[in-house]
Amino acid sequence: MEQLDLNFVRSHFPALSEEKLKDKAFFENAGGSYMCKQVIERFDRYFKQRKVQPYGFYEASALAGEEMDSARARMAEYLNVNTDEVLFGPSTSQNTYVLAQSFLENMNESDEIIVSDQEHEANAGAWHRMSKRGIKVKVWQIETDTGSLNIKDLEKLITPKTKFIAVTHCSNIVGEINEIREISKIAQNNGSLLIVDGVSYCPHGLPDVNELGADIYFFSAYKTYGPHQGVMVIRQKAKQALTNQSHFFNSKYSDKFMVPAGPDHAQVAACNGIIDYFDAVYEHHLQENGEHNKHKKPKIVAKLFREHEIKLLKPLLDYFRGNEKTRLLGPGDNVLRAPTVAFTVKNKNSSEIANQLNEYNIMAGAGDFYAVRPLKALGINPEDGVVRLSFVHYTSMEEINMLLNALEEII
Repeated sequence: MEQLDLNFVRSHFPALSEEKLKDKAFFENAGGSYMCKQVIERFDRYFKQRKVQPYGFYEASALAGEEMDSARARMAEYLNVNTDEVLFGPSTSQNTYVLAQSFLENMNESDEIIVSDQEHEANAGAWHRMSKRGIKVKVWQIETDTGSLNIKDLEKLITPKTKFIAVTHCSNIVGEINEIREISKIAQNNGSLLIVDGVSYCPHGLPDVNELGADIYFFSAYKTYGPHQGVMVIRQKAKQALTNQSHFFNSKYSDKFMVPAGPDHAQVAACNGIIDYFDAVYEHHLQENGEHNKHKKPKIVAKLFREHEIKLLKPLLDYFRGNEKTRLLGPGDNVLRAPTVAFTVKNKNSSEIANQLNEYNIMAGAGDFYAVRPLKALGINPEDGVVRLSFVHYTSMEEINMLLNALEEII
């Protein structure tokens, strides 16, 4: 295992060879990645053979339930948590909304929470609305020039009244990977819970949640090569602060107590395909199935992804570093960030840049990306927002060069 076999991984994404897409370079992965073929195959089989009420008495029903249970167990294994700590909801935004309602039932007006200002609204809005119920919401401000979070600022905010800290693992516009382990130590020493948004981090390799020290960790499967589901880990310690938000008779079920409606059976089952793909990457590069190496397997897959992405990030960041016409958000060091690169251009609208990139067969996005709070903190008008270039491990250096040539022409 020296480096990522790009031809191998690209062969697992049908969109990359589609007639209308194959000549275009996709740089809006942070808005939703392409889906790997294993997920598509899982959907196909489920809808053809198992589209029935699961957990019943006949074969199709039993198989449907088994496939849903398998997705949960395998996701837990990759995240290094217990199976009963993983659940699936409709989206990350809805998962945090439900969490907030649950927390409120055991909180009072003397309680405080800390929310970073680097957040996508999914990990901000639900917490800020708690102030309407008398909860004191403290904002962990970002540095207005870099967009970074300073841990010393967090230490000034935390008190014995702090019930939890909500922070992103990696911002969807700043791109910087935050020191979650350090933040976890601060939370644990204070007796506070730590809630982490991993939506912009997980496409680049699923983390070891146990090592991170997060009490609640969530991400979006549809941005991680899978179906439109919100995956959420709730550790045992955090469950003690939560109350059932499902039907009263579902309170004893760890996969249901935070899901007010029933699960989307096919979507949950198809999440198996994400792990199928990661397993295929591992087996191809290591020439083994990894059964005896279960805890190292996710880290090896993440390392393969990450090293390839870091290599591709460098020329893109070098371009912005020497360009006085642009403002790059987040660090210029490719090791410190994810390949989610947001920028503005002097005297040009962000939407104008995105439209021009499209003329060069570059698929990119522009706008606020639901990161209105950090954009305002950075002095950027959310109405115009930023241009965002986001890629993942299946992106090629040829596509990076294609992007750089387009940027040279446009900017």
